[in-house]
Amino acid sequence: MSSSACGPAWRNAWYPVAFLRDLDPARPTGFTLLGDDLVLWFDRKGDAAQPGGQWRAFADVCPHRLVPLSEGRLNAAGELECPYHGWTFDGQGRCTAIPQASEGSQPSDRRSSCRAYATASGQGMLFVFAGAPEAAAAVPLPLVPVLEETEAGWLVQDTFRDLPYDSLTLLENVLDVSHVPFTHHATVGRRETAGPVDLRLEQAGPGGFSGVWEEGPRRGKLGSQFTTFLAPGLMWHDLTARGFARILTVVYATPTRPGECRLFARFPFQFESSWPGRLLRLRPQWLQHIGNHTVLEDDQIFLHWQERVLEARGGSAALSRACHLATGADAYVKALRDWVVRGAGEPFPDQPLPPRLGRRALVERYESHTRHCRSCSGALRQIRRWRPLLAPLAWLALLAIAWFHTLPVLIPAALVAVAAGFGSWKLGQWERLLLMGSDQPPRNRR
Repeated sequence: MSSSACGPAWRNAWYPVAFLRDLDPARPTGFTLLGDDLVLWFDRKGDAAQPGGQWRAFADVCPHRLVPLSEGRLNAAGELECPYHGWTFDGQGRCTAIPQASEGSQPSDRRSSCRAYATASGQGMLFVFAGAPEAAAAVPLPLVPVLEETEAGWLVQDTFRDLPYDSLTLLENVLDVSHVPFTHHATVGRRETAGPVDLRLEQAGPGGFSGVWEEGPRRGKLGSQFTTFLAPGLMWHDLTARGFARILTVVYATPTRPGECRLFARFPFQFESSWPGRLLRLRPQWLQHIGNHTVLEDDQIFLHWQERVLEARGGSAALSRACHLATGADAYVKALRDWVVRGAGEPFPDQPLPPRLGRRALVERYESHTRHCRSCSGALRQIRRWRPLLAPLAWLALLAIAWFHTLPVLIPAALVAVAAGFGSWKLGQWERLLLMGSDQPPRNRR
Protein backbone atom coordinates (compact mmCIF):
# COMPACT_ATOMS: atom_id res chain seq x y z
CA MET A 1 0.00 0.00 0.00
CA SER A 2 1.23 3.50 -0.75
CA SER A 3 -0.12 6.71 0.70
CA SER A 4 1.14 9.19 -1.89
CA ALA A 5 -2.23 10.97 -1.59
CA CYS A 6 -1.51 12.17 1.96
CA GLY A 7 -0.85 15.88 2.27
CA PRO A 8 2.51 17.63 2.65
CA ALA A 9 1.96 18.16 6.38
CA TRP A 10 2.25 14.38 6.77
CA ARG A 11 4.58 13.48 3.91
CA ASN A 12 7.25 16.17 4.35
CA ALA A 13 8.12 15.18 7.89
CA TRP A 14 10.52 13.07 9.93
CA TYR A 15 9.17 10.13 11.92
CA PRO A 16 10.84 7.83 14.45
CA VAL A 17 10.78 4.22 13.28
CA ALA A 18 12.77 2.49 16.04
CA PHE A 19 14.87 3.03 19.12
CA LEU A 20 18.44 2.47 17.98
CA ARG A 21 19.10 -0.05 20.74
CA ASP A 22 16.34 -2.31 19.38
CA LEU A 23 17.77 -2.49 15.85
CA ASP A 24 20.12 -5.30 14.88
CA PRO A 25 22.92 -3.95 12.63
CA ALA A 26 23.58 -7.50 11.37
CA ARG A 27 20.21 -7.97 9.66
CA PRO A 28 17.56 -5.97 7.77
CA THR A 29 14.32 -4.98 9.49
CA GLY A 30 10.94 -4.22 7.94
CA PHE A 31 8.79 -1.24 8.84
CA THR A 32 5.74 0.50 7.37
CA LEU A 33 5.57 4.31 7.28
CA LEU A 34 2.49 6.12 5.94
CA GLY A 35 1.55 2.99 4.02
CA ASP A 36 5.01 2.60 2.46
CA ASP A 37 6.84 -0.64 3.26
CA LEU A 38 10.46 0.07 4.18
CA VAL A 39 13.54 -1.98 4.88
CA LEU A 40 15.90 -0.59 7.54
CA TRP A 41 19.51 -1.78 7.47
CA PHE A 42 22.92 -0.72 8.72
CA ASP A 43 25.39 0.23 6.00
CA ARG A 44 28.73 -0.31 7.67
CA LYS A 45 30.58 1.43 4.84
CA GLY A 46 28.74 4.69 5.44
CA ASP A 47 29.68 7.73 3.38
CA ALA A 48 31.80 10.86 3.60
CA ALA A 49 29.52 12.38 6.21
CA GLN A 50 29.37 9.21 8.33
CA PRO A 51 32.37 7.03 7.49
CA GLY A 52 31.69 4.75 10.49
CA GLY A 53 28.47 3.53 8.94
CA GLN A 54 24.86 4.64 9.03
CA TRP A 55 21.34 3.32 9.00
CA ARG A 56 19.58 3.24 5.64
CA ALA A 57 15.94 3.04 4.65
CA PHE A 58 14.86 1.74 1.24
CA ALA A 59 11.51 0.87 -0.25
CA ASP A 60 11.06 -2.76 0.79
CA VAL A 61 10.80 -4.13 -2.72
CA CYS A 62 13.45 -5.57 -5.01
CA PRO A 63 13.30 -3.94 -8.49
CA HIS A 64 13.82 -7.37 -10.06
CA ARG A 65 10.79 -9.42 -8.96
CA LEU A 66 9.25 -7.22 -6.25
CA VAL A 67 9.94 -9.41 -3.20
CA PRO A 68 10.60 -7.74 0.18
CA LEU A 69 14.27 -7.02 0.78
CA SER A 70 13.62 -7.18 4.52
CA GLU A 71 13.51 -10.98 4.08
CA GLY A 72 17.06 -10.90 2.74
CA ARG A 73 20.41 -10.51 4.45
CA LEU A 74 23.54 -8.38 4.69
CA ASN A 75 26.26 -10.18 2.75
CA ALA A 76 29.98 -10.42 3.47
CA ALA A 77 30.57 -7.09 1.73
CA GLY A 78 28.08 -5.42 4.05
CA GLU A 79 25.52 -4.81 1.30
CA LEU A 80 21.82 -5.61 1.18
CA GLU A 81 21.13 -8.86 -0.67
CA CYS A 82 17.73 -9.89 -2.03
CA PRO A 83 16.57 -13.32 -0.76
CA TYR A 84 15.09 -14.36 -4.13
CA HIS A 85 17.87 -14.09 -6.72
CA GLY A 86 20.74 -12.47 -4.83
CA TRP A 87 20.65 -9.02 -6.37
CA THR A 88 22.79 -6.79 -4.16
CA PHE A 89 22.47 -3.08 -3.29
CA ASP A 90 24.86 -0.55 -1.75
CA GLY A 91 24.02 2.24 0.68
CA GLN A 92 22.88 4.56 -2.10
CA GLY A 93 20.43 1.97 -3.42
CA ARG A 94 22.53 1.16 -6.49
CA CYS A 95 22.57 -2.44 -7.67
CA THR A 96 26.14 -3.75 -7.40
CA ALA A 97 25.63 -7.38 -8.39
CA ILE A 98 23.23 -9.46 -10.48
CA PRO A 99 24.40 -13.09 -10.24
CA GLN A 100 22.36 -14.09 -13.31
CA ALA A 101 23.88 -11.41 -15.58
CA SER A 102 26.49 -12.21 -18.21
CA GLU A 103 30.07 -11.38 -17.32
CA GLY A 104 30.89 -7.77 -18.09
CA SER A 105 27.27 -6.56 -18.36
CA GLN A 106 26.26 -3.55 -16.28
CA PRO A 107 22.89 -3.16 -14.53
CA SER A 108 20.75 -0.17 -15.47
CA ASP A 109 21.31 2.57 -12.89
CA ARG A 110 17.66 3.62 -12.81
CA ARG A 111 15.62 0.45 -13.17
CA SER A 112 17.87 -1.73 -11.04
CA SER A 113 18.15 0.73 -8.15
CA CYS A 114 16.16 0.86 -4.91
CA ARG A 115 14.26 3.91 -3.78
CA ALA A 116 16.15 5.40 -0.83
CA TYR A 117 14.68 7.50 1.98
CA ALA A 118 16.58 10.06 4.05
CA THR A 119 17.53 8.86 7.54
CA ALA A 120 18.90 10.52 10.66
CA SER A 121 19.32 9.68 14.32
CA GLY A 122 18.69 11.74 17.42
CA GLN A 123 17.96 11.24 21.12
CA GLY A 124 18.44 7.47 20.73
CA MET A 125 15.97 7.04 17.86
CA LEU A 126 16.21 6.36 14.13
CA PHE A 127 14.16 8.78 12.03
CA VAL A 128 13.04 8.42 8.42
CA PHE A 129 11.89 11.31 6.23
CA ALA A 130 8.67 10.30 4.51
CA GLY A 131 8.99 12.71 1.58
CA ALA A 132 11.54 13.32 -1.14
CA PRO A 133 15.09 12.87 0.25
CA GLU A 134 16.28 16.17 -1.20
CA ALA A 135 13.70 18.01 0.94
CA ALA A 136 14.82 16.42 4.22
CA ALA A 137 17.66 18.84 5.01
CA ALA A 138 15.25 21.77 5.27
CA VAL A 139 13.10 20.04 7.92
CA PRO A 140 14.49 19.79 11.48
CA LEU A 141 14.24 16.54 13.40
CA PRO A 142 11.29 16.53 15.84
CA LEU A 143 13.29 16.41 19.06
CA VAL A 144 12.34 17.56 22.55
CA PRO A 145 14.52 20.63 23.18
CA VAL A 146 15.08 20.18 26.93
CA LEU A 147 16.41 16.65 26.38
CA GLU A 148 19.23 18.16 24.31
CA GLU A 149 20.54 19.78 27.50
CA THR A 150 23.10 17.13 28.43
CA GLU A 151 23.90 18.78 31.75
CA ALA A 152 20.28 18.48 32.87
CA GLY A 153 20.72 14.92 34.20
CA TRP A 154 17.61 13.28 32.78
CA LEU A 155 16.70 9.68 33.52
CA VAL A 156 14.63 8.53 30.54
CA GLN A 157 12.41 5.45 30.43
CA ASP A 158 11.31 4.45 26.93
CA THR A 159 8.81 2.09 25.38
CA PHE A 160 7.05 1.55 22.06
CA ARG A 161 4.15 -0.44 20.71
CA ASP A 162 2.23 -0.96 17.48
CA LEU A 163 -1.28 0.23 18.26
CA PRO A 164 -4.56 -0.81 16.59
CA TYR A 165 -5.73 2.75 16.03
CA ASP A 166 -4.75 5.81 14.02
CA SER A 167 -1.99 8.24 14.96
CA LEU A 168 -4.54 11.05 15.31
CA THR A 169 -6.52 8.93 17.77
CA LEU A 170 -3.35 8.35 19.76
CA LEU A 171 -2.45 12.05 19.79
CA GLU A 172 -5.98 13.03 20.74
CA ASN A 173 -5.89 10.55 23.62
CA VAL A 174 -2.56 11.62 25.11
CA LEU A 175 -3.41 15.32 24.72
CA ASP A 176 -6.63 14.70 26.68
CA VAL A 177 -5.46 15.07 30.28
CA SER A 178 -8.96 14.81 31.75
CA HIS A 179 -9.42 11.09 31.06
CA VAL A 180 -6.55 9.93 33.29
CA PRO A 181 -8.39 9.68 36.66
CA PHE A 182 -11.15 7.54 35.13
CA THR A 183 -9.61 5.47 32.32
CA HIS A 184 -6.39 4.83 34.24
CA HIS A 185 -7.91 4.37 37.68
CA ALA A 186 -5.84 1.78 39.59
CA THR A 187 -2.85 2.14 37.25
CA VAL A 188 -1.62 5.76 37.02
CA GLY A 189 -4.83 7.56 38.01
CA ARG A 190 -7.41 7.77 40.79
CA ARG A 191 -11.08 8.65 40.29
CA GLU A 192 -11.16 10.68 43.49
CA THR A 193 -8.61 13.16 42.06
CA ALA A 194 -10.88 14.16 39.16
CA GLY A 195 -12.10 17.74 38.97
CA PRO A 196 -12.55 20.67 36.59
CA VAL A 197 -9.84 20.93 33.93
CA ASP A 198 -9.34 24.43 32.52
CA LEU A 199 -6.91 24.18 29.60
CA ARG A 200 -5.65 27.37 27.98
CA LEU A 201 -4.20 27.49 24.47
CA GLU A 202 -1.25 29.86 24.27
CA GLN A 203 -0.54 29.64 20.53
CA ALA A 204 -1.66 27.57 17.55
CA GLY A 205 -0.73 27.39 13.88
CA PRO A 206 0.27 25.07 11.03
CA GLY A 207 3.25 23.80 13.04
CA GLY A 208 1.19 22.77 16.06
CA PHE A 209 0.13 24.41 19.30
CA SER A 210 1.02 24.85 22.96
CA GLY A 211 -1.03 25.32 26.08
CA VAL A 212 -1.03 25.29 29.85
CA TRP A 213 -3.11 23.74 32.61
CA GLU A 214 -2.47 26.17 35.45
CA GLU A 215 -3.91 24.04 38.24
CA GLY A 216 -2.35 20.82 36.97
CA PRO A 217 -3.11 17.18 37.82
CA ARG A 218 -4.49 15.89 41.12
CA ARG A 219 -6.26 19.16 41.88
CA GLY A 220 -3.11 21.24 41.93
CA LYS A 221 -1.00 18.97 44.11
CA LEU A 222 1.65 18.52 41.40
CA GLY A 223 1.87 22.01 39.92
CA SER A 224 1.11 23.49 36.49
CA GLN A 225 1.43 21.34 33.38
CA PHE A 226 2.60 22.70 30.03
CA THR A 227 1.74 20.93 26.78
CA THR A 228 3.28 21.16 23.30
CA PHE A 229 2.07 19.58 20.07
CA LEU A 230 4.72 19.64 17.33
CA ALA A 231 3.01 18.67 14.09
CA PRO A 232 2.48 16.16 12.72
CA GLY A 233 3.35 13.49 15.27
CA LEU A 234 4.98 14.68 18.51
CA MET A 235 3.53 15.95 21.77
CA TRP A 236 4.80 16.31 25.30
CA HIS A 237 3.56 17.34 28.73
CA ASP A 238 6.00 19.14 31.05
CA LEU A 239 5.30 19.12 34.78
CA THR A 240 7.42 20.06 37.77
CA ALA A 241 6.19 18.31 40.91
CA ARG A 242 7.41 20.48 43.75
CA GLY A 243 9.94 18.77 45.99
CA PHE A 244 10.13 15.67 43.81
CA ALA A 245 11.00 15.95 40.11
CA ARG A 246 10.48 17.56 36.76
CA ILE A 247 8.57 14.98 34.70
CA LEU A 248 7.95 14.86 30.95
CA THR A 249 5.53 12.63 29.10
CA VAL A 250 6.71 12.46 25.49
CA VAL A 251 4.72 10.69 22.77
CA TYR A 252 5.59 10.20 19.12
CA ALA A 253 2.74 8.91 16.94
CA THR A 254 4.16 7.38 13.75
CA PRO A 255 1.41 6.58 11.22
CA THR A 256 1.90 3.17 9.66
CA ARG A 257 -1.35 2.08 7.96
CA PRO A 258 -4.99 3.20 8.14
CA GLY A 259 -6.16 2.46 11.66
CA GLU A 260 -2.63 1.63 12.88
CA CYS A 261 0.36 3.51 14.24
CA ARG A 262 3.50 2.93 16.24
CA LEU A 263 3.74 4.68 19.59
CA PHE A 264 7.12 5.78 20.90
CA ALA A 265 6.71 6.91 24.51
CA ARG A 266 9.44 8.52 26.57
CA PHE A 267 9.25 9.33 30.27
CA PRO A 268 12.12 11.66 31.25
CA PHE A 269 12.63 12.39 34.96
CA GLN A 270 14.82 15.03 36.58
CA PHE A 271 14.74 14.08 40.26
CA GLU A 272 15.68 16.45 43.05
CA SER A 273 17.08 13.49 45.01
CA SER A 274 19.36 10.81 43.59
CA TRP A 275 17.50 7.92 45.26
CA PRO A 276 14.42 7.61 43.00
CA GLY A 277 16.66 7.38 39.95
CA ARG A 278 18.80 4.70 41.57
CA LEU A 279 15.72 2.65 42.38
CA LEU A 280 14.26 2.99 38.87
CA ARG A 281 17.53 1.82 37.32
CA LEU A 282 17.29 -1.44 39.29
CA ARG A 283 14.17 -2.52 37.41
CA PRO A 284 14.88 -4.37 34.13
CA GLN A 285 13.51 -2.63 31.07
CA TRP A 286 11.31 -5.59 30.13
CA LEU A 287 9.52 -5.40 33.49
CA GLN A 288 8.98 -1.67 32.94
CA HIS A 289 7.52 -2.48 29.53
CA ILE A 290 5.05 -4.95 31.04
CA GLY A 291 3.80 -2.14 33.28
CA ASN A 292 3.61 0.24 30.30
CA HIS A 293 1.48 -2.29 28.41
CA THR A 294 -1.05 -2.41 31.23
CA VAL A 295 -1.51 1.37 31.10
CA LEU A 296 -1.82 1.37 27.30
CA GLU A 297 -4.44 -1.38 27.45
CA ASP A 298 -6.56 0.68 29.83
CA ASP A 299 -8.01 2.46 26.78
CA GLN A 300 -6.81 0.42 23.80
CA ILE A 301 -10.08 -1.44 23.23
CA PHE A 302 -12.44 1.50 23.29
CA LEU A 303 -10.14 3.80 21.26
CA HIS A 304 -10.07 1.18 18.50
CA TRP A 305 -13.88 1.23 18.52
CA GLN A 306 -14.23 4.99 19.03
CA GLU A 307 -12.40 6.02 15.86
CA ARG A 308 -14.76 3.92 13.75
CA VAL A 309 -17.73 5.76 15.20
CA LEU A 310 -16.08 9.12 14.45
CA GLU A 311 -15.32 7.96 10.89
CA ALA A 312 -18.97 6.99 10.38
CA ARG A 313 -20.07 10.43 11.63
CA GLY A 314 -17.80 12.43 9.34
CA GLY A 315 -14.32 12.40 10.86
CA SER A 316 -12.38 15.48 12.00
CA ALA A 317 -14.46 17.89 9.96
CA ALA A 318 -17.59 16.84 11.84
CA LEU A 319 -16.06 16.67 15.32
CA SER A 320 -18.14 19.49 16.83
CA ARG A 321 -21.34 17.85 15.57
CA ALA A 322 -20.35 14.24 16.29
CA CYS A 323 -19.00 14.91 19.79
CA HIS A 324 -20.38 17.10 22.58
CA LEU A 325 -17.31 19.08 23.67
CA ALA A 326 -18.93 20.67 26.68
CA THR A 327 -15.98 21.89 28.79
CA GLY A 328 -12.56 23.48 28.59
CA ALA A 329 -11.04 20.04 29.20
CA ASP A 330 -11.48 19.38 25.46
CA ALA A 331 -9.45 22.40 24.31
CA TYR A 332 -6.43 20.37 23.15
CA VAL A 333 -8.60 17.78 21.41
CA LYS A 334 -10.41 20.53 19.52
CA ALA A 335 -7.09 22.24 18.65
CA LEU A 336 -5.73 19.00 17.21
CA ARG A 337 -8.78 18.40 15.03
CA ASP A 338 -8.76 22.09 13.99
CA TRP A 339 -5.17 21.60 12.82
CA VAL A 340 -6.35 18.69 10.68
CA VAL A 341 -9.29 20.57 9.17
CA ARG A 342 -7.41 23.82 8.51
CA GLY A 343 -4.93 22.27 6.15
CA ALA A 344 -3.10 19.18 7.38
CA GLY A 345 -5.79 16.69 6.43
CA GLU A 346 -5.93 13.08 7.55
CA PRO A 347 -2.82 10.88 7.24
CA PHE A 348 -4.73 8.44 5.02
CA PRO A 349 -7.36 10.47 3.16
CA ASP A 350 -10.19 8.55 1.54
CA GLN A 351 -8.89 5.21 2.89
CA PRO A 352 -11.39 3.43 5.16
CA LEU A 353 -10.43 1.92 8.47
CA PRO A 354 -10.00 -1.87 8.50
CA PRO A 355 -12.67 -4.07 10.14
CA ARG A 356 -12.98 -3.91 13.90
CA LEU A 357 -10.88 -6.42 15.84
CA GLY A 358 -12.02 -8.59 18.72
CA ARG A 359 -11.08 -7.89 22.32
CA ARG A 360 -8.29 -10.45 22.62
CA ALA A 361 -6.64 -9.35 19.38
CA LEU A 362 -6.53 -5.81 20.76
CA VAL A 363 -4.39 -6.79 23.77
CA GLU A 364 -1.91 -8.99 21.88
CA ARG A 365 1.66 -8.06 22.91
CA TYR A 366 4.11 -10.34 21.12
CA GLU A 367 3.68 -9.09 17.53
CA SER A 368 2.96 -5.51 18.58
CA HIS A 369 6.00 -5.19 20.83
CA THR A 370 7.93 -8.14 22.26
CA ARG A 371 9.44 -9.54 19.09
CA HIS A 372 10.69 -6.07 18.08
CA CYS A 373 12.12 -5.19 21.51
CA ARG A 374 15.64 -6.31 22.37
CA SER A 375 14.97 -6.34 26.11
CA CYS A 376 11.59 -8.13 26.03
CA SER A 377 12.53 -10.69 23.37
CA GLY A 378 15.72 -11.46 25.29
CA ALA A 379 13.76 -11.90 28.53
CA LEU A 380 11.30 -14.21 26.79
CA ARG A 381 14.14 -16.41 25.49
CA GLN A 382 15.70 -16.67 28.95
CA ILE A 383 12.35 -17.45 30.60
CA ARG A 384 11.70 -20.23 28.10
CA ARG A 385 15.18 -21.54 28.68
CA TRP A 386 15.06 -21.73 32.47
CA ARG A 387 11.43 -22.32 33.32
CA PRO A 388 11.32 -25.97 32.12
CA LEU A 389 14.15 -26.77 34.55
CA LEU A 390 12.39 -25.47 37.65
CA ALA A 391 9.42 -27.88 37.77
CA PRO A 392 11.65 -31.03 37.74
CA LEU A 393 13.83 -29.37 40.38
CA ALA A 394 10.81 -28.84 42.62
CA TRP A 395 9.76 -32.50 42.19
CA LEU A 396 13.27 -33.73 43.01
CA ALA A 397 13.23 -31.64 46.18
CA LEU A 398 9.85 -33.10 47.16
CA LEU A 399 11.16 -36.63 46.54
CA ALA A 400 14.13 -35.86 48.76
CA ILE A 401 11.74 -34.74 51.50
CA ALA A 402 9.73 -37.96 51.14
CA TRP A 403 12.80 -40.20 51.07
CA PHE A 404 15.01 -38.64 53.72
CA HIS A 405 13.82 -37.76 57.17
CA THR A 406 16.86 -36.05 58.63
CA LEU A 407 16.69 -32.36 59.48
CA PRO A 408 19.82 -31.40 57.46
CA VAL A 409 18.06 -32.67 54.30
CA LEU A 410 14.47 -31.63 55.05
CA ILE A 411 15.09 -27.90 55.50
CA PRO A 412 17.23 -27.31 52.35
CA ALA A 413 14.97 -29.56 50.27
CA ALA A 414 11.87 -27.70 51.44
CA LEU A 415 13.47 -24.36 50.62
CA VAL A 416 14.46 -25.60 47.16
CA ALA A 417 10.95 -26.97 46.50
CA VAL A 418 9.28 -23.70 47.50
CA ALA A 419 11.76 -21.55 45.56
CA ALA A 420 11.58 -23.71 42.42
CA GLY A 421 7.78 -23.87 42.54
CA PHE A 422 7.40 -20.14 43.05
CA GLY A 423 10.03 -19.44 40.37
CA SER A 424 8.25 -21.64 37.85
CA TRP A 425 4.92 -19.91 38.59
CA LYS A 426 6.44 -16.41 38.36
CA LEU A 427 8.32 -17.11 35.15
CA GLY A 428 5.11 -18.52 33.66
CA GLN A 429 3.25 -15.35 34.64
CA TRP A 430 5.94 -13.15 33.05
CA GLU A 431 5.91 -15.27 29.91
CA ARG A 432 2.16 -14.78 29.55
CA LEU A 433 2.50 -11.04 30.12
CA LEU A 434 5.13 -10.76 27.38
CA LEU A 435 2.70 -12.43 24.96
CA MET A 436 -0.76 -11.16 25.86
CA GLY A 437 -2.50 -8.61 28.06
CA SER A 438 -5.90 -8.68 29.72
CA ASP A 439 -9.05 -7.37 28.09
CA GLN A 440 -10.40 -6.52 31.58
CA PRO A 441 -8.70 -3.26 32.65
CA PRO A 442 -7.75 -2.74 36.32
CA ARG A 443 -10.30 0.09 36.71
CA ASN A 444 -13.12 -2.45 36.30
CA ARG A 445 -11.78 -4.66 39.07
CA ARG A 446 -11.92 -2.01 41.79
